[in-house]
Amino acid sequence: MRGADTAWATYLDVPKVTQQPSVPSRREGVAVHPALASFTVAMDTLVAEQQDPVAVADGTCARLRPLLADGTWLADEHRATSKDGYQEHVVHVLPEGRYSLVALVWLPGQSTPIHDHRCWCVVGVLEGDEQEERFRLHANGEGTWLERQGVRRYHVGQTCRLVPPDEDIHRVTNVGDAAAISLHVYGADIRACGTSINRTFDRPVRDTSGDDTAVAWRDRDPAPAVGHR
Repeated sequence: MRGADTAWATYLDVPKVTQQPSVPSRREGVAVHPALASFTVAMDTLVAEQQDPVAVADGTCARLRPLLADGTWLADEHRATSKDGYQEHVVHVLPEGRYSLVALVWLPGQSTPIHDHRCWCVVGVLEGDEQEERFRLHANGEGTWLERQGVRRYHVGQTCRLVPPDEDIHRVTNVGDAAAISLHVYGADIRACGTSINRTFDRPVRDTSGDDTAVAWRDRDPAPAVGHR
């Protein structure tokens, strides 16, 4: 059950769909690029043989890096941008729903809300530069806030991972001068879930204070999450 003290978070209700592709997404009459086909074969084997989400995420980082070396395989429809915000393009979903490959495309200055994830997530930069900020939730008798734990800039070819229930609150921003594209591999069927975001956090952000007011929010307010199955 979600407790009453959840004003600091917004839960996302997303529609469910049942149709799933059996092969990586493709344009009419255009074959799947060998680089993408090789990645999906390697990922299919990984999730079939490994059940631990941390090990799967680590293995995904290694398998994603070759796909980041040359972005020419990514179809034009998966590169579309919008002035209204960053765009998510589903590139491939394993039919059993155990992982999804999604291209996120950002114009300069666009960012995600501060959020956490419903499943393990691996991110790799395909084009441009992205900045990641990580946060911890803090609370005391006077209120609830976020403290920034660190900031890192990622360049082409670099990867990072987040694995719930570790504290995985973060925000990603395109800090470059041109459009950026990052590949996100999620341990869930994003077509069915609608999003990898578990909840967003609309709280003030403070510099790290080093006090003992941090709260383990997943224990404090457990919510169902779609994980590695």
